[in-house]
Amino acid sequence: MRVLFMGTPDFAVPSLEALLNAGHEVCGVLTQPDRPVGRGMKLAQSPVKVCALSHGLTVYQPETLRRYAIRPLLEELQPDVICVVAYGQLLPPYVLEYPRYGCINVHASLLPKYRGAGPIQAAIINGETETGVTTMFMGRKLDNGDMLLMARTPIGPDETADMLHDRLKIMGADLLVQTLTGLEQGSIRRIPQDDTQMTYAPMLTKDDGRMDWSLPARTLYNRARGVNPWPGAFTYVDGQPMKLGAIEMGEPSEGAPGTVRMDGNTLTVVCGDGMTLRVGMLQPAGKRMMPAGDYARGHKLPERFEGIL
Repeated sequence: MRVLFMGTPDFAVPSLEALLNAGHEVCGVLTQPDRPVGRGMKLAQSPVKVCALSHGLTVYQPETLRRYAIRPLLEELQPDVICVVAYGQLLPPYVLEYPRYGCINVHASLLPKYRGAGPIQAAIINGETETGVTTMFMGRKLDNGDMLLMARTPIGPDETADMLHDRLKIMGADLLVQTLTGLEQGSIRRIPQDDTQMTYAPMLTKDDGRMDWSLPARTLYNRARGVNPWPGAFTYVDGQPMKLGAIEMGEPSEGAPGTVRMDGNTLTVVCGDGMTLRVGMLQPAGKRMMPAGDYARGHKLPERFEGIL
């Protein structure tokens, strides 16, 4: 097929490479404009742009798709299908209606569950034991199009969002190639989503990493896994944020929620159900991440962490 690819972050890179490896003709790549990043605010290319240029593909970076901004480009490239993987914008009707085989999206959840920008994190935070990827025709609303193919995978009990992200991006790439093959052969049945079963997974905010010690330990452990690597789990000491790393489930313990104890080089925190979390790494505000034992040797630990909502 003649494919126009639209994607921006690292999650989309395997899908672009899979299309090329499968022999599809990628006639162009659309990605978000270069953005300033870091303390120096230097312009950085998206991972998809870096990948596309390494393969000699032509890259387009429109600021907007509105007001028929890329209609001339579509007429020039004449793609059979548009493949969209985490592009970062909703597609207007003139784009959705242009290609012969439609606009195909790879979404990192088992739709209609977890529509939105944060499906991987939401699945872990909510304690799901299974997730997957879904390909679908794109509609005019967020992630509501008819489904095409779905692949499932268990979520490991200690799997973090970044670990699951790296697995799902490969699964999504494979499923996209299978989907295009099925479309060409006419062997795929489109399945409307049941909107009554829909849940929404918004993009994480920094505050999503705050640990409310009045909650059960398993709930907090799932949250810590789901916000790894960003924004990361954190609590408060003397009103200042303290990032927490290398978190594990602990044992039952007495004490009010948030009570802190050292167990060798590991810090334990009592949670709302009387279970504890074990914390191996700490990062005080403005400092580097360090082993909890090193921090305890140089600082007086509070009796309790703050942060109960």
